Amino acid sequence: MKIHEVAGDIMTSLEAFHGSRPSMDTSQMLIVRGMSRKNIESDELDLVVCNVLNEIGARKIDVFSDEAKDVIGVMDEYIRAQVEIQGDTDVYGIYRLKESFEAMNCHVEYALGLLNGIAIFMVLWMDKSGLGPKFVELVLANLEC
Repeated sequence: MKIHEVAGDIMTSLEAFHGSRPSMDTSQMLIVRGMSRKNIESDELDLVVCNVLNEIGARKIDVFSDEAKDVIGVMDEYIRAQVEIQGDTDVYGIYRLKESFEAMNCHVEYALGLLNGIAIFMVLWMDKSGLGPKFVELVLANLEC
């Protein structure tokens, strides 16, 4: 299964395919953003993220595990191969992600998954007011390259 197919399945499930745009697209990695048209309440974000991983058959990875550190390290390596980034790899950055979004007055949930050698990092976020769209951000990496 290719990373574009997995991304398409996720974005379709979240009704976010139309208008979604890749911000990085290589043979090893795809980063894509979109807006979900689904009616999702803030207290359902975690359930929605988990359900999407289940629907596509992905195994959820505990973001505090050594496996997650390895996967995030590979994703970071792929990004650094395309974009010059100052500083060292910070595998703990995703732990601070939720705090950063909440400081911007947003509800956010994220998950890391694995499907047939493809790592998936999915973030779903929305304004705490409940107004406006629900944003979807995906990072997919082919770990078998």
